[in-house]
Amino acid sequence: MAEMGKGVTAGKLAINVQKRLTRAQEKVMQKLGKADETRDVAFEEMVSNFNKQMVEGGKLQKDMKAYLLAVKTMHDASRRLQDCLAEMYEPDWFGKEEMDALTEEMIEKEMDNNLEDTDTLWLDYHQNITDKSLNTLDSYLTQFPDIKARIAKRDRKMVDFDSARHHFSSLQKGKKKDEAKIAKVCVCLCVCVCVCACVCVCMCVCLFCCLK
Repeated sequence: MAEMGKGVTAGKLAINVQKRLTRAQEKVMQKLGKADETRDVAFEEMVSNFNKQMVEGGKLQKDMKAYLLAVKTMHDASRRLQDCLAEMYEPDWFGKEEMDALTEEMIEKEMDNNLEDTDTLWLDYHQNITDKSLNTLDSYLTQFPDIKARIAKRDRKMVDFDSARHHFSSLQKGKKKDEAKIAKVCVCLCVCVCVCACVCVCMCVCLFCCLK
């Protein structure tokens, strides 16, 4: 059983290696202009817009985090400034008695409350931005890696389709036609068409939902 398991693993590995080799060869032929490439302008435009959104979303996320850090820094600086002003007015300074007489109740009862209210306002502001903006943005950006992986898969399947199409075409043009081999490649080509169609439909739905 162990040997069979190893055989299956080796077989899958060989298939994957062959796929990568075939795709690499097809891409080289396309880049050299010796093989045509199947293009979908509308899909490529959607992918371009997707990539732009992903980049801009990442920038916005970075700037939003920097802004939240600045809000916290401003809160701390504001509190330190208030504490400093409260501590620096010495008892023997001119006007101390008058100020105490006029604002004694505020100093004793309301000043601390005002400071606490200020802290609450800063904290609420920070929390609101986090909940309503940053968390929403983070949630939005979580969908991009999965869609990016699907786009890469779609690109691989399109290369497989082009490779099968070119292979089928070359067999048909050959002087000695091997009908069995042509039939096998034809089946492979049909499978590639079906797989590409399914992948492209799924990708279009994902991109439409992401970009709407």
